[in-house]
Amino acid sequence: MLKARVITALVMLVVFSTALFGFSPAGWMLFVAVIAGFGGWEWGALCRWSGNPRIAYGVGAALLVGLLAWAAGLLSEVPSRAALVLCFGVAAAFWLCLGFVWLARRWPLGSGVPAAVCGLIVLLPTALAMIFLRGIDPLWLLAAMALVWVADIAAYFTGRAFGRCKLAPAISPGKSWEGVYGAGVAVCMYGMAILSFSGLDLSAVQWLGALLALLVLTGISVAGDLFESMLKRQAGIKDSSALLPGHGGILDRIDSLTSTLPLVALLAAVLA
Repeated sequence: MLKARVITALVMLVVFSTALFGFSPAGWMLFVAVIAGFGGWEWGALCRWSGNPRIAYGVGAALLVGLLAWAAGLLSEVPSRAALVLCFGVAAAFWLCLGFVWLARRWPLGSGVPAAVCGLIVLLPTALAMIFLRGIDPLWLLAAMALVWVADIAAYFTGRAFGRCKLAPAISPGKSWEGVYGAGVAVCMYGMAILSFSGLDLSAVQWLGALLALLVLTGISVAGDLFESMLKRQAGIKDSSALLPGHGGILDRIDSLTSTLPLVALLAAVLA
């Protein structure tokens, strides 16, 4: 299992790096659409669909990424900020207003239209955020993704060392509040370092706002992870699929990114 995990990680790193820095805008859009398509197919498992409905949903998700990217002008030099703010705003509203309540009440996802719509709200803004941020600068997208990785790593090691108070034992018994605190500290340090090296001349109020944003992103990152874990438990599956040997599925790798990247993209669309 460890060997498969390491090999898969190396392959994913090479493929992702090649696409991120080497593909044309259209090629990157297609790459992201494929990821969203597989993510949609895996979402079908969370909805307890099988066969053709799962395949159709995955194909539909991929096609919608392309359609929305074109409609928002993401393949042009001047994308539609209004369309992007609307798309990312819907995702932000979902995670900030509904996501935490959903986790607290552990509502079942179900298998009907609401479940399908929920999947699109989770997947499509994430895909568009990947296209939008990469269009600004590939390093912007990489920095945003690294924020999630920093949070995950810090939460894991802090939780192992100091974890006493369980965060959500019915959903993910291994996570602790101490891990969340460690993630928050690490993300703030990471974010402050990035802002310092960027050369931006920020006022004290702007630094305070940046710290607050980093803490919110940390919490949202954890929520995205817990949300997928809860849905997998409800569906009675361990991994979203077996597409990535040793790692599970696409959704298992991007769970925290689905909640975090749209908010980063929203900030970029509003402030950049």
